[in-house]
Amino acid sequence: MAQHFSLAACDVVGFDLDHTLCRYNLPESARLIYNSFAQFLVKEKGYDKELLTVTPEDWDFCCKGLALDLEDGNFIKLADNGTVLRASHGTKMLAPEVLAEEYGRKEWKHFTPDSGMACRSGKYYFYDNYFDLPGALLCARVVDSLTKQNNGQKPFDFWKDIVAGIQHNYKMSAFKENCGIYFPEIKRDPGRYLHTCPESVKKWLRQLKNAGKILMLITSSHSDYCRLLCEYILGNDFEYLFDIVITNALKPGFFSHLPSQRPFRTLENDEEQEALPSLDKPGWYSQGNAVHLYELLKKMTGKPEPKVVYFGDSMHSDIFPACHYSNWETVLILEELRGDRDGKPEDSEPLEKKGKYENYPWTTNLQVSLQTIQKQQAIIQTLHWSYQMMGN
Repeated sequence: MAQHFSLAACDVVGFDLDHTLCRYNLPESARLIYNSFAQFLVKEKGYDKELLTVTPEDWDFCCKGLALDLEDGNFIKLADNGTVLRASHGTKMLAPEVLAEEYGRKEWKHFTPDSGMACRSGKYYFYDNYFDLPGALLCARVVDSLTKQNNGQKPFDFWKDIVAGIQHNYKMSAFKENCGIYFPEIKRDPGRYLHTCPESVKKWLRQLKNAGKILMLITSSHSDYCRLLCEYILGNDFEYLFDIVITNALKPGFFSHLPSQRPFRTLENDEEQEALPSLDKPGWYSQGNAVHLYELLKKMTGKPEPKVVYFGDSMHSDIFPACHYSNWETVLILEELRGDRDGKPEDSEPLEKKGKYENYPWTTNLQVSLQTIQKQQAIIQTLHWSYQMMGN
């Protein structure tokens, strides 16, 4: 990756949707996501009703970059060399002497220096985005409850119930069936949970399109939910803005999987249809892979190596895989920095959790100047390096 890049030199501009083009009202959406899981665990799986009550102080537990060890119920924060910086059992922080005894100065058992720590496994789960973070708090409180009930005995066997909660609330048909808690509530009152895009952002997108750029939307959200979000934040004519819309992209596999493993599918009434052997024309598709997409971009631009830039909010799903597997330029959207810029600390993480990049001139509403992008690129390169140490 070049140290600097120019947006004007890019032929294709792609965007993630959730927490990128679509900003959420984080306090409200976090509570909704938490409740969608907590009510399922209590009502369907018989967990303690105390899980339904959350205090404002409880939310301080949430922090990007936590890894949950599913065997012992510990949440850990790793250094770039794989050693454990701090840890908690459930929500209870481990004392320094306990931390030293349990982890010492050695690499965490699931960390591998060559390939890094994979972010999804049957033995641990890595939390790196705002959809996941409420689940971190819920799982920590579940560990607290089970520790109390079982007198601290290990291992913990609750993850299958969390997966069942995901399937119940967020399966592909949940939006259409109006099941679970999350989708019915978003449909009922989208303004409570979503921020509309400023007119300046819409104008910027139109300017990019009028300048001859190919615009793409690549999201792991399903097509019906994507449509609701886009109509609310961009307007009913949002499809005009994008040459290509890809939903249920199942990132990061969209970038890392072979075409045979993840073919594109057409959509009919938001239902996935037959698999496509290749991608021949722009339009709205489901699933897919970056290899077939890039072949289409070659045809659309008439260039053997069109230059692509992708905006996203997740190091795991967007930034690292788009750069590492597809050699795309990337721009990371950091919601945490918005509080400093706007003077609204309630929109950002607690002060003690802010990262070392907090003073950089980041913008989360996508009003990005070329000069700002160049400054951001140095940060992104650092984050790429750090992420390679954590997994792909």
